[in-house]
Amino acid sequence: MLSPLNIRIGFFLAVRQIRRASLWTTGLIIFIMVLTFLNLVVVSGILVGLIEGSISAWHKEYTSDIILSSLPDKSYIENSPNLLALVKSLPETAAVSARYSEGGVLEANYKSRKATDKPNIASGQILGINPTDENAVTGLAASVTEGSYLLPGDYDQVLIGQFLLKQYVPVDDPNLAALDNVAVGTKIRLKVGEVVREVVVKGIIQSKVDALSRNVFMVDSQLRSLIGRSDGNVDQIAILLQPGADPVAVRAALERSGADKNARVQTYADAQPQFLKDIINTFNMLGTGFSSIGLIVASITIFIVIFINAYTRRKFIGILKGIGITGHAIEISYVFQSIFYAALGSLIGLGLVYLLLVPLFLAHPINFPFSDGILVAPVGQTLFRVLLLIVTTVIAGFLPAWMVVRRNTLDSILGRN
Repeated sequence: MLSPLNIRIGFFLAVRQIRRASLWTTGLIIFIMVLTFLNLVVVSGILVGLIEGSISAWHKEYTSDIILSSLPDKSYIENSPNLLALVKSLPETAAVSARYSEGGVLEANYKSRKATDKPNIASGQILGINPTDENAVTGLAASVTEGSYLLPGDYDQVLIGQFLLKQYVPVDDPNLAALDNVAVGTKIRLKVGEVVREVVVKGIIQSKVDALSRNVFMVDSQLRSLIGRSDGNVDQIAILLQPGADPVAVRAALERSGADKNARVQTYADAQPQFLKDIINTFNMLGTGFSSIGLIVASITIFIVIFINAYTRRKFIGILKGIGITGHAIEISYVFQSIFYAALGSLIGLGLVYLLLVPLFLAHPINFPFSDGILVAPVGQTLFRVLLLIVTTVIAGFLPAWMVVRRNTLDSILGRN
């Protein structure tokens, strides 16, 4: 019975037992709890962090906080000049980049190619940008690892994504067309619609965001002339907000102002590709499955340790019962011991996660081909796992104590089986 007296006696017995226990045994149990906690948090956190790293890069390097794009049935954002004026007038806006976008074909070695040679071509999206505005919003200049970034007057010069160049493509896939023998300073031919232009590769972009690594960037005024668009209407508007501004609130303000009549207004979260969201859900389930195995192993370990402890002390337990200590008080003492082991192990684990591992992964992310993997450990989910670990440990500690305590008192005192 969970009476206040039984709880006080159980707590007293638990403290007495922990103080008299072997330091090695106590340390081993707490170590198991720490490893179990880390397994619960870190495994799923790293799996999800692989995709979160990709989403973070997509947000920082391409969409920024809010992105406006053309409506599904339109070729571009109509009434773009007025819409840009509206966006710039918002107090939450820190920087804006307007982009032109058009499909194009790139060709290299066209001067030396024989009539029987296979054309050295690749297709990609051509983005026309104001170099200063784009760098202020997405920091594009930092992604240029070879050559140099564009300047506003750089006509007939382009930045090209790494995966449009064969030397950077990690697999030999005939379906993934890329240019061969192209580097910084190489002249290539750019075809947009029926217009053909010879341009020079000024820089190479290396990024794990496909919108950068598979695209070509050039000065907006030149692309605008190539596609014959003189009305000022653009294809995308990326918006960087002031620190602390809420993208959802700004999106709502734009929609109230009628921006959604001419453009699709999305926050960076809205613009995330659906396949990334599906992968996060899948990795969450995988992480939960792997963590559950560790939780079961830890529960079995605690069960065995508590059972051996209670069984070897069955004579002492029998004497306690003989002098009037109830079986419930003895069982509660083992519950308190289990809570102590789980709580201390979780506390150490929390310190390791938030003071060591999370900062370490942020400073040195795991270098994967498609993202810079980090450790994702939301406080709410982590505290739920702490509670789960404590509840599971309490059950694993109570059962063996209940099995030993329910034995006949005289048999326990005399050590009879």
